[in-house]
Amino acid sequence: MYELPIFPLHMVLFPGMPLQLHIFEERYKIMLQDCRKENKPFGVVLIKHGKEVGDQPVVPYEFGCSARILEIEPLEEGRFNLEGIGVERFRIQRLKYDQPFLVGMVDDVPLVPGDEQNLPGLQHALRPRLQKYIQLIAQGRDVSDTVERIPDDPVVMAYLAAMVLQVPLHQKQHFLEIGDCANLLTYLDESYRREVSLIKRILATMPSEGAGHFSRN
Repeated sequence: MYELPIFPLHMVLFPGMPLQLHIFEERYKIMLQDCRKENKPFGVVLIKHGKEVGDQPVVPYEFGCSARILEIEPLEEGRFNLEGIGVERFRIQRLKYDQPFLVGMVDDVPLVPGDEQNLPGLQHALRPRLQKYIQLIAQGRDVSDTVERIPDDPVVMAYLAAMVLQVPLHQKQHFLEIGDCANLLTYLDESYRREVSLIKRILATMPSEGAGHFSRN
């Protein structure tokens, strides 16, 4: 167990996922500048109850993802843009309220393989659906495919699929809380089967000139 500064947000961060934040609240300026100075991570956790901005306490979910700061771009009035990347799943054991920002006592909980014998088959089933989904989203938004290659590592592939899928935050949080890779790939395969079918039906009903206005929501 170790101490980790917590940044509650209305987003779910996964290991390997890029993170971009605009920092303007004083408490998070202090927190993140300290993290950068000491080369320490911070934790991103989805808010269960409460708001991102303001002094009212929030209730975060137990599971989150630590983030490493890659770059900070200074702006006017002490504000800054932050670029980071998700590193590792963690679980909050308890919260501390003795600082301007939340601090968690956390344990890292890396994704375990699970049913290793079935991992290749689960990857093989999900891969074409993930590729098709990315193509359909690109078609609907009238943009180029942004994922060049689906990774071979099952954990990396699972987290890529989890971060790409455009579903409600509570569903993404469920993906993050799944503890083994085989189980996560199974849930993702079911979700992608449903979402690919849905997007195909939506695009089939859209006039060709309106395809570029397909919503991400």
